[in-house]
Amino acid sequence: MALNETIYNSPVFQQACTQFDAAADILGMEAGLRERTKRPRRCVIVSMPVRMDSGKVEIFEGYRVQHNLSTGPAKGGIRFHQDVTLGEVAALAMWMSWKCSLVGLPYGGAKGGVVVNARDMSLTELERLSRRYMQEITPFIGPNIDIPAPDVGTNEQVMGWMMDTYSNHKGFYDPGVVTGKPIALGGSLGRREATGEGVAWFVKAYLQDMGIPPEKTTVVIQGFGNVGSETALALYHWGAEITGISDFTGGIHNPKGIDLKAALAYVAANKSLQGFPGGESVTNEQLLELPCTVLIPAALERVITGQNARKLKCRLLAEGANGPTTNEADQILSERGDIQIIPDVLCNSGGVIVSYFEWLQNLQNYYWTKNEVFDKLHRMLAKAKASVDETQKKYNCSRRTAALVLGIARVSEAKAKRGLFP
Repeated sequence: MALNETIYNSPVFQQACTQFDAAADILGMEAGLRERTKRPRRCVIVSMPVRMDSGKVEIFEGYRVQHNLSTGPAKGGIRFHQDVTLGEVAALAMWMSWKCSLVGLPYGGAKGGVVVNARDMSLTELERLSRRYMQEITPFIGPNIDIPAPDVGTNEQVMGWMMDTYSNHKGFYDPGVVTGKPIALGGSLGRREATGEGVAWFVKAYLQDMGIPPEKTTVVIQGFGNVGSETALALYHWGAEITGISDFTGGIHNPKGIDLKAALAYVAANKSLQGFPGGESVTNEQLLELPCTVLIPAALERVITGQNARKLKCRLLAEGANGPTTNEADQILSERGDIQIIPDVLCNSGGVIVSYFEWLQNLQNYYWTKNEVFDKLHRMLAKAKASVDETQKKYNCSRRTAALVLGIARVSEAKAKRGLFP
């Protein structure tokens, strides 16, 4: 059965498969190994009854897709969002497989999702949903099986509830079952900042390769959540000017620079950027077309499309989100030739790297300083960048394809060496 005829079929899953096929063609993978490497290994779909504050019981649908279990336990976030689909979760799990492999982590890829608008829930309702989801997937996860983490719509507190639920089922404290937890529950110093720190590190590294100094760098970021805000802060401290930011309510543009401290305080008090007085209001669509040195989509997938790819006015596109650039947009940007791309599997890998560090610390019950965490992170990012740059030159391909070639080659080799269980 063709993958576009399976339960995973969706535009974003097709996007992931098309990217895979381009890399697999370069590698000359034979048909059987190609299909084994591409297809998700396992999918869990759960229905979750949750009692709301009103006393009414609502049923929510949730997913967990484990794409690859051949290179270690699966690893990937849990997304709470009203537009979650099984195909989206499968695509994100596939990208996690290549990302973990690319940066040398002993993990396979996974992803989870619940169809819900978490912003509409009270804290107690969110806790009930988080615990119920963990209860339903407990038979399929564990520190040596599958290790969830936060993603869009979830955070440290949600991970704390999930870890507690799992530990109560097992009968003992087991912090290694999830990462991205509060520090008091075995979280790692630097984990909250890790994805944004990694995005900023790659932006700085590639700008330096391009000969662009920080004082001549302007940055526009779509998505002012955890990843976007931490990226903004890291680049601001480096010397860049943040001229555009946005969230689900819209964006703010100020060519003279946005006061990040004021923006963060405003979001903390008002739960969104809506009404923030620090610049001119723009839509998320308009934000992507603002003139800047660096454009960072750091929210959801498929926001750079065939409709707006020709209108981008940046020199560097850094993919803080997963899958933000469609295949059609990729082709247009390649034909333009004036925008460099740092692909998602490379650009936002800092989060899963420090999740790996958190997992190691949990298993050893020995914890590192923030400086130790970031020092190890930066060394792994530098190694991954060098490998991608070398592979890009070797195959004369795009940076995205080079990153995927590296990640996919390592997973397919592991599958080939392990063989087929009778």
